[in-house]
Amino acid sequence: MNQIVVILPVLLPFVLAVLVQILPFSGKKTRNLFVFGAVTLNSLLVVAAILLGGDRISLLHLVTQADIAFRVDGMAKVFAGLLAGLWPLASLYAFEYMEHAKKQETFFAWYVCAYGAAVGIAFSANLVTMYLFYEALTLITLPLIMHEGNQAAIGAGRKYLMYSVGGAAFGFMAVMILLSVAGTTEFAYGGYLPMMEGLTPDKIMLIRAGYVMAFMGFGVKTAVWPLHDWLPTAGVAPTPVTALLHAVAVVKAGVFALMRVTFFGFGTKILDGSWAQYTVMAFVFFTIVFGSSRALKEQHFKRRLAYSTVANLSYILLGVVMMTPEGLTAGLAHMLFHGVMKIVLFFAAGSVLENAHREYIFHMRGLGRKMPVTFGCFAFGSLALIGVPGMCGFVSKYLLAQAAVKNAHPFALVGLGALMISAVLTAIYTVTVMITAFSPISEHGESAMEEAHEAGWRMLLPMLLLCVAMVVLGLFSSPLIGYLAKVSAGLC
Repeated sequence: MNQIVVILPVLLPFVLAVLVQILPFSGKKTRNLFVFGAVTLNSLLVVAAILLGGDRISLLHLVTQADIAFRVDGMAKVFAGLLAGLWPLASLYAFEYMEHAKKQETFFAWYVCAYGAAVGIAFSANLVTMYLFYEALTLITLPLIMHEGNQAAIGAGRKYLMYSVGGAAFGFMAVMILLSVAGTTEFAYGGYLPMMEGLTPDKIMLIRAGYVMAFMGFGVKTAVWPLHDWLPTAGVAPTPVTALLHAVAVVKAGVFALMRVTFFGFGTKILDGSWAQYTVMAFVFFTIVFGSSRALKEQHFKRRLAYSTVANLSYILLGVVMMTPEGLTAGLAHMLFHGVMKIVLFFAAGSVLENAHREYIFHMRGLGRKMPVTFGCFAFGSLALIGVPGMCGFVSKYLLAQAAVKNAHPFALVGLGALMISAVLTAIYTVTVMITAFSPISEHGESAMEEAHEAGWRMLLPMLLLCVAMVVLGLFSSPLIGYLAKVSAGLC
């Protein structure tokens, strides 16, 4: 029974996605109810899998040393919990945002389908399974990025595919190296390469090179510089898609994959203190400052948030590349908290785009009086992202700084410096939006803004609920952080 609970939330969304496309719904309301029911049902199944767990289940045997298999361990529970909590809220938001869009059945079919691929990544028992679902997520989200069908959307889709295919090649080479040296890709805490006897210097060099390949390959979805450019470009997609890309599924699948590869695949023992660790650290440090700097410079609302995501994903990776349990705990915490914070910011941006038809920040002067709830939620999310005490962002940033100070490598302190620079830039690029939105406007500006209005309840309710979550996670995070610490120590 437990095995069925594990496999259902992976496969059911693919079946439900087909039904969304072919069933003769009597209207949009009926279709939306079906989609919301499908997503909510899958979230309940994910929660059931998290609670019940279960033994490893092999779905399909591929070759002697690899099969498609699933297992719900502590890491899987963390990522799957994020998906289960945010996907229904994102779907509710999407119903209102996509109200007047074309090809809605196709859109929601792919939207539901992506849920199954993301859960497949979370529940993967080995690197081969995770790699297959990881690439499936790429192909499933491609039609969502290109949904508008215009030149910009098609260009964004091509760039996304080009970057992802390149990343897939590097990821595949890393999988093959791991399989050839270790004879297995099964996830095990601490990795299995450090336990192998008789590794020659050549093999150790190959393993470390394989890890760097894996980091850059899976790092495409984490938007590590210089593989970041697809992410801001993908902002041309409908906002429910960009929220999916930037906060829930795609980019978080990237950081989750690198956590698995680092701590459950190659293992930190063979990487810690090596040139491979310092190489990926350098990319992470630079990306943090680069992303925040570009966000400050960018005047397009969604692209500013996209560059903010570039920086914050490398916050998470900073915890990973420190290769300590404390770093992994901090990375897991920021993976969860950034998902909550950033999806609110993108929801606010989508509300402005849909209900005020404003794309650039300098066109939003005085808009806060027309859309007080939207910009109030944006302000709330911004304060959390800056790291104001009492908000969830403060907790994860504090943990990252603490892990950097405790790290034995002086190079980790450079990461602490990057965090401090980024914090200042984050405060500037978020607060300037709030100041612009709540600034007084001239009579001419007032008349030009008459068409702007507040979003409906389906867009506002998810934002408000997530604002509450930011405070709850900020004030009462101790039990969650304690659990993440156990996961990072391999105790669950």
